[in-house]
Amino acid sequence: MDIKLSPDTEKRLHGAIQRFVAEEYGESLGELGAGTFLTFCLKEIGPAIYNQAVADAQACLQERVTDLENICFAEETSYWDKGGAKRIQRRPDHRR
Repeated sequence: MDIKLSPDTEKRLHGAIQRFVAEEYGESLGELGAGTFLTFCLKEIGPAIYNQAVADAQACLQERVTDLENICFAEETSYWDKGGAKRIQRRPDHRR
């Protein structure tokens, strides 16, 4: 999977790369060098970061789905117990 960036984002990243190289290494890096380095990072490092981000999002969603039973709970057959008030509520603590 190729990671595509907008031209504006690429331009900003070229500037960031040039500044980083200048401040960290005391070297000057032109637009072509910054673009080549960015392409390398996107092709070589980008997929690992992307895959980890997807795995993190999946774990977060799975945790939310697993906890859904505890977040939203409607008491069954509670019409007569609560005077007809039907509502969604948190599961009582004794049932968790």
